[in-house]
Amino acid sequence: MADTSVSYKCPNCGGPLAYAPGKGKEIKCEYCETTFKVEALDKVFAQSREMAAAAEEQEKQKWTPGEAGNSWSAEEQAMMRTMTCSSCGAEIVCDENTMATECCYCGNPTMIPGRFAGMLKPDYVIPFSKSKEEAVAAMKEFYKGKRLLPNNYASTSRLEKIQGMYVPFWLFDAEVEGSASFSATQSRSWDEGDDTITETDHYRCIRQGGMDFRRVPADGSRKMDDTYMQSIEPYDYKEMAEFNTVYMAGYLADKYDVPAEECVTVADSRIQCSTLDTLEETVTGYATVSRDEGSVVKKSSRVSYAMAPVWILSSKYKDEVYTFMMNGQTGKIVGRLPVDTGKGFMYGAAAAMLTLPLTYYMFKVLLALIFD
Repeated sequence: MADTSVSYKCPNCGGPLAYAPGKGKEIKCEYCETTFKVEALDKVFAQSREMAAAAEEQEKQKWTPGEAGNSWSAEEQAMMRTMTCSSCGAEIVCDENTMATECCYCGNPTMIPGRFAGMLKPDYVIPFSKSKEEAVAAMKEFYKGKRLLPNNYASTSRLEKIQGMYVPFWLFDAEVEGSASFSATQSRSWDEGDDTITETDHYRCIRQGGMDFRRVPADGSRKMDDTYMQSIEPYDYKEMAEFNTVYMAGYLADKYDVPAEECVTVADSRIQCSTLDTLEETVTGYATVSRDEGSVVKKSSRVSYAMAPVWILSSKYKDEVYTFMMNGQTGKIVGRLPVDTGKGFMYGAAAAMLTLPLTYYMFKVLLALIFD
């Protein structure tokens, strides 16, 4: 059976190679300790990628369901693919968007060049800076001090899965001009006998200005939760490098299934909100400020395509899976945790008891004002 994937092996000793977080543009073999430049390795494996892509294309034509079970539907066949590990020969099943993974049998980092056909090549990649061990430690630190967390969560929950993944992102650059009008007030008060006089001045404030936005991100993968992805932002674009498949060795990587055209509304919304909020911040020296209307016009724009590192972790507690996501560059982590309903009731009752004396006192004062 032809190899339909490329295993990144050390040209010196044949050991598996994987990009180590924080190593910049170099990869070091853990077995013979030889150091290679990313660009040099890319040239070494270029021919292997071409051969694997051609072999995978041939395998697609040969694939048919076996006698056991039911036939795959056309939709199911479009969603799933089989590939052959070039290291151990095992067949691995993955979905249609997987560009990089690792063999679940021999553990070799594996690229699937056939997935690159018919798609855009990313412009940039942000390499992993945080290791798997750092991701696990961050998850444990994340749930420390959470008062409503069940007492036995830390001791009984278990890590189900941890996976480093490069997630496709669209990056939007724009030069815009914004304008907005605001209603503002300024008040002053003074006493005249038993009366308090308040005088309020009303103002209409106009603001205009130009702004440049660089690399506003929008998630290009449907399977990734957009709320989670936005929560682990921002990424430091200073560490972004020109795209090279070598950085993907040892990690999962998805190609985009949300085209840039669909992400335009997300980028426009973020740019518009940021522009109008910045204009509002210039309206100072007033007691109150409210925006009446505003508009943002793009003067120029550009879109680029990048792969961003994410650690995806899942833990299981009482048969329920809780997912966490960590920025693979900065270490920022978000996730969902279980809540002890008994503790929630106790904290709510305690809060009510603390406010009860104040409520009783305010009630007595109100009665005195009414009947005295």
